[in-house]
This record gives sequence, C-alpha cells and structure tokens, in this order.
Amino acid sequence: MPVRKKSKFEQWFSFSRHQRRFGADKVYAQLASVDIEKLKSDIIAGDQIQYTHGSAKDLNEHIEQLKHEFVGQPALSHYHASLIVLIRREVDVEENFEKFKALWMSERDFLLSTLNIRWLISACDTFLDLHDDVTLKATLMNAVVLINTLKLQETERYLCDQSLEINIEHQTRLQTERYPLFDGTSAFAVGTDDTLRNMRWRLDQICAVHPLGQLVIEIFDRLQHDENNNVYSRFKKRHTREKTRWW
Repeated sequence: MPVRKKSKFEQWFSFSRHQRRFGADKVYAQLASVDIEKLKSDIIAGDQIQYTHGSAKDLNEHIEQLKHEFVGQPALSHYHASLIVLIRREVDVEENFEKFKALWMSERDFLLSTLNIRWLISACDTFLDLHDDVTLKATLMNAVVLINTLKLQETERYLCDQSLEINIEHQTRLQTERYPLFDGTSAFAVGTDDTLRNMRWRLDQICAVHPLGQLVIEIFDRLQHDENNNVYSRFKKRHTREKTRWW
C-alpha cells in the first residue's frame, strides 16, 4: 500500500501548508470580479513561455510566476490555473471549486482548444478530488492514468539508453531542473516525484466506490511486481523517497 494520506486534522498542524496560503487576500482582490469575455480576448504579453519547476511557497509569487507559462495565450488560461492553485492550497475550496465548475460548464470548448495537456490533466485531477459525480470521476481517471503512464515511459527513454542503463548526467539533471516532454508536460523527477503517489491516492478513492473496483487495484498492484518487468516496476526500483512511494 502507498504511504497513508494525512487526515485533515493532521494537515492542519502543518505550518508549510498554512504558509502556502499566505497572501490569499491579495489574490482574491485580483480575481474578485473577472470579466470572462475580456479574459478570453486579452493575450498575456511576454517574450517566451517559461514553465515553473516546483512552486514558490508565497501564493502571490507562485500565481505571478505561472503567467510565464501562458505567454501569447488568453488570460483566461491563467485565471483557470489560478483557481486550481487556490483549490490546491485549500483557499475557500468550495467557493473556488464552484467557480471552477462554472468556468468549465460555460467555456468548455474554449478551454479545450487553448489549454495544453499539463493543464487539462490538472483540471481532471481537480474534478477527481472534489466533484460528486462518480461517473465523471471514473471517466476522467482514464486520462490521468494514460498521461502519467506516458510520462513515465518518455522519462525512461530520456533517462536511459537502449540497454536501460541509467545515464547519471540525465538523472542529476532531472533532480535539479525541469525537463520538458510534450505539450507542457515535464519529465518525472526520478526518485522523489509525488505524481504517482497522488495518482494512486485518487485511484484508491474512486475504486472504493464499487466492490469491483478492487479489480483495478489488483491490476495496478501487479504492475509493481519485479517479475512483471514494466515501466512501473522499474521506476519503483529507482524510487528513493519513502513519503512519495505509490505502491
């Protein structure tokens, strides 16, 4: 089983968790009365797209840094990302999730045509965490599993040569900087990344809804076995951070 997810009570005592919400009032002031149509037509200025690697603890700084990911794109894309950040950092979650749902219901086609895979998957994760429609969650989980699997496979291609021997230079680079893969998606930070652990938590949650969901958990668990040599079992061997293990 993966590392146990902390309870809400345990999370409340985490200073870093509270710290990541500092400055929410200023962000709220900027997002209080948005004009969706204006955000769709306003284009974020800048010389080139720059993706974040990790995230600043200061909420305002992180949201400001995210603007660089959307250079040349509609401001609505950055607004969408800002809502996700507020939800992730547990700032008025119910209110911001309602805004998030309303945005997708009214601007679905626009968002689908402008957001890259990175942010489409972030949207899926957000619905998986908070939506009460089990059918929707079960559907969206497929996208998350698909992309996370490809993320591992493509990272392995970068990390190793044809013999699957690790390239030490590439391994070090993955721990110190963001390595882009495709359409806004970045490589797996081998040994420490929490992507698969978070995916496993969401998989456990959705599969617990129905007794037959255990079929999925069984299949996923078998992928981690050494004798079933595959990209999951190989990355399991390379993983070193206990708190982010996914098996």
